[in-house]
Amino acid sequence: MFKLHLAALSIFSALASVRGHGYVQQITAGSAPQRIVRAIPGNGPITDLSLIDVQCNGYTDGGVLGSTPAPLFATVAAGTTLGLNWTTWPDSHVGPMITYMALAPKNITTWLPGTSAVWFKVAQSGKTAAGLWASTDLLTASNSIYSFTIPAKLKAGQYIIRHEIIALHSATTYPGAQVYPSCIQVQVTGSGTSVPPASAMVAFPGAYTATTPGIVFNVYTNTSAVYPIPGPAV
Repeated sequence: MFKLHLAALSIFSALASVRGHGYVQQITAGSAPQRIVRAIPGNGPITDLSLIDVQCNGYTDGGVLGSTPAPLFATVAAGTTLGLNWTTWPDSHVGPMITYMALAPKNITTWLPGTSAVWFKVAQSGKTAAGLWASTDLLTASNSIYSFTIPAKLKAGQYIIRHEIIALHSATTYPGAQVYPSCIQVQVTGSGTSVPPASAMVAFPGAYTATTPGIVFNVYTNTSAVYPIPGPAV
């Protein structure tokens, strides 16, 4: 199986020694080409949820870099499971891992979603009944690989996959939660015809605010509480 390294690795090489943050460093798919990930400036978080930066990362330049289209896309069949290989994640940065998709109305290599409500949630993992967090407990147990499946009945077309960790170690007040998003370009194939209704779509920014359940959450005192994963239902 082909292993794909992120585009703009030269940007990350200078940041490899920075502790406490991370990003998706590799993607595993059946036939993925290079440079399908919209380049990000580094391994830092987004904390101001009103910024376009929260869409695809871009905290050093006002959000432009993280949303800038990549030159290529991967072709994957609906129903395919993708493996997203994160850098080593610090134990303290507990929180949910959430994945969205957005159907591009035109060429994925030129499309910018802007602030339109085009994103729908396809996967999420938060806190288990046993108290294990998707990040970092389950991620570490899976050798830093997070896997999710593209919906089997999804309509064919070009999509952006938006994947994130929301780290909650400083989320006792707002701003505090740290969002680490990455955006991946794919061409989904198959005979599916399903797309979510408009009521299931959200915008970035917009999907999360200071009052969204799960954005402010004290992981130190709410050790037995059920964690409300932010955003719409899958």
